[in-house]
Amino acid sequence: MFKVNSRKAVRRLAQRSFRSSRSRNIIAVLAIALTTILFTVLFTVGSGIVENVQRQTMRMAGGDGMAVLKYITDEEYENIKDHELIKDISYNRVLSDTVNNEEFIKRRAEFYYMDDTAMRLGFCEPEQGHKPEAENEIIMDTKAIRMMGLRQEIGAPVTLNLTIHGNEVERDFVLAGWWEADPAFNVSLIVGSRAYVDAHIDELYNDYKQSSELTGVINSYIMFDNSFELEKKLSRVIMESGYSNDKNASNYILSNLNWSYMSSGFDLDVSTVVGVASALFLIMFTGYLIIYNIFQISVIRDIRFYGLLKTIGTTGRQIRRIIRHQAVILSAIGIPAGLVLGYLIGVGMVPLIMRASIYVTDSYTTTANPYIFVGSAFFALITVIISAAKPGRIASRVSPVEAVRYTDSAPVKKKTRKARHGAKPAGMAAANLGRNKRRTVLVILSMSLSLVLFDVVYTLSLGFDMDKFLSKFVDTDFLIAHADYFNYNYSGPDNSLSEQMIETVKQQPGFEEGGRLYANIRNEEALRVEVTPENRGRAGEDEFGNLFCAVYGLEDLPLERLDVLEGEIDMEKLKTGKYILEGVPLDDHQEPLWETSNYDIGDKVVLHNYKGTLEKADREYETYEYEVMAKVGIDYYTNSCGVWYDYAFYMPAEVYKRMVEVPGVMSYVFNVNDDEEAAVDIFLDQYTQNVEPVMNYSSKLTRAAEFEGTKNMVLMVGGVLSFIIGLIGVLNFVNAMLTSILTRRREFAMLRSVGMTSGQLKKMLVIEGLCYTAASGAAALALGVILSIFVVKPLAGNLWFFSYQFTILPLILTVPVLVLTGCILPLPVLSAVEKQSIVERLREAEG
Repeated sequence: MFKVNSRKAVRRLAQRSFRSSRSRNIIAVLAIALTTILFTVLFTVGSGIVENVQRQTMRMAGGDGMAVLKYITDEEYENIKDHELIKDISYNRVLSDTVNNEEFIKRRAEFYYMDDTAMRLGFCEPEQGHKPEAENEIIMDTKAIRMMGLRQEIGAPVTLNLTIHGNEVERDFVLAGWWEADPAFNVSLIVGSRAYVDAHIDELYNDYKQSSELTGVINSYIMFDNSFELEKKLSRVIMESGYSNDKNASNYILSNLNWSYMSSGFDLDVSTVVGVASALFLIMFTGYLIIYNIFQISVIRDIRFYGLLKTIGTTGRQIRRIIRHQAVILSAIGIPAGLVLGYLIGVGMVPLIMRASIYVTDSYTTTANPYIFVGSAFFALITVIISAAKPGRIASRVSPVEAVRYTDSAPVKKKTRKARHGAKPAGMAAANLGRNKRRTVLVILSMSLSLVLFDVVYTLSLGFDMDKFLSKFVDTDFLIAHADYFNYNYSGPDNSLSEQMIETVKQQPGFEEGGRLYANIRNEEALRVEVTPENRGRAGEDEFGNLFCAVYGLEDLPLERLDVLEGEIDMEKLKTGKYILEGVPLDDHQEPLWETSNYDIGDKVVLHNYKGTLEKADREYETYEYEVMAKVGIDYYTNSCGVWYDYAFYMPAEVYKRMVEVPGVMSYVFNVNDDEEAAVDIFLDQYTQNVEPVMNYSSKLTRAAEFEGTKNMVLMVGGVLSFIIGLIGVLNFVNAMLTSILTRRREFAMLRSVGMTSGQLKKMLVIEGLCYTAASGAAALALGVILSIFVVKPLAGNLWFFSYQFTILPLILTVPVLVLTGCILPLPVLSAVEKQSIVERLREAEG
């Protein structure tokens, strides 16, 4: 036997066959493009959301560094900066404790020196002007310029009121440049020059461990090669540089990871892998169904052509190569078109999705990541090749004689049936579904996928628990405080909430109840806790070795709303002044971080402070002893100053006020009648803008709006995906009916020739369609229950604001749609075939 190189002939035959099937080509290209669009939109939207959320959280976290070393000295910086794991490290030196200009009351400003790396990672490189060089040059963001009423021009004079190691100074600068303020930043940044640092080096010493003063400290943001195992890398850098991660060690360096780097907290557990794999399989399977059916219809239509090829000696392998070559040509057209359209659609969807979320900003970016296009093209091409494989095998195996009478039915064992009243359309319809069980199953799955996805999306949205979400941020209708409180800069009486605002709030219609929260955090009467010798040596010690701590005095409403974690609160005993409550931090799931607790119930707590006037000569170092009655949860948004302290305590307001002569009112929480909630929200907004601009507020309505945004994003994305897959399901149903009718033209013609009416034939096809839809509904119910319990529940359960609720309501609501689909769609398909006469169809089948 001679081996003949037939590749050119096969390729030529495939191309000519391709050109002769224009209608098939258009449909197939559309199908491939649609599948590619589905992949590309998924990857683009997913990549865009991750990119924008990560960038937004980087902005809120203060920069693009993967980790940060906090409050270090020049010596520590020099010892660490050359570690082999570090790709980039910034030098951010704090130049003042605070910036005290009254313009920054509601949006605080921070004064730094930053090297080039720090400016780049901190998103504060000047867009106009130049980096500060002279001693009196500074740059700042545009919002700070507007707040100070400055001219936005190079050389504009700027006066800053600074606190440096407790001393207030006033210094004059000139504006050297600026950058556009980022709305995600809740602070304004002012950047000085290296010349300024050199000129004032004597005052920029690092005294943080002794005084907690920020002037002179260095914060260094670190970039590694990648964001995997960030915690281990950061630990290695610190330990191998000669320092410790143990907060009780003398060479301890405070550090933390940038929470915007999602991969640092990404845990590849079984549920995560299953969820991602399920989503990818869903899209591949959806694309497979439509492309497979199109190729199958094409092969069935051209089956006589492939039979003739077999007659003249074409092998089955060559026929498969012809079909595969056509699939590649179609892919070469459909995939690029799908990539472009999918990317454009995805880029357009990202801002819509982001604006529906809590990550709202003035601009969004979606980088044209090559992985988006490579991944989408790869999965689309694999889907096409897999989809064309089965029709290729059908064409390659058919004989010339079988090609004429091919009916696309699986071989079945013949059975003799006796019927008293003859064949019924319903029975014939049910029997037809079994002619090609594989195709029947695929169509049922195709139609049920959109229903399953719709049910999953609805389950997710239903599980978004408003109460859980709000419990993290609010436990009353409103909270009012000085603007510094919302910037995590509350200290004590100097920035207390005004009594005028409290009294005004009490006079508002609908006011029900309220209560003050007192605290003196960072002022002369701030409290310290006596600790054991092994816990000494930490930041925040006073001259007696006692640690600064957070002690809060609560009036009845906030006191009663504390979440008791351990022990019981006896209000009568608590108000005697002999007992105290220990505060324990909570994680996102409101679970206590027990490892941070320092006491057991019944332990003694000893507190100290300088009570009295601000003059040191007149102050006395007081001592107070209490017994721990219970442990309660610290909520950083409602019952604390928002700053982490290793030791935190709660007590009744009247007990607290005995310990300090000038108690600071940190905040005031209150509830109003539900009917007046919106009106009070509007009143507070106007009051804090026009009457007392230095005061501010937060409300349940504001947080609820944020929550609804997140929920709407899920509904929108899931709804769009459900619609696309549902459309593909309907198209597959049409293709299945078309395939069935085309391959049964001879059978239908024979039935009509022996007396079956057109109405009976239509009734049979409608029943067949209803059987498809009924089976699809049953499959959707079964798959929906399985996915809901075993995929949605464990995956979404990781969201702290999610409460799983089982539901099949969407599946029930789609029953009428399924019924209409099954009744209506088969009829136009039959009408298209019946345009030919019975005689013509019989002749064509026999020809």
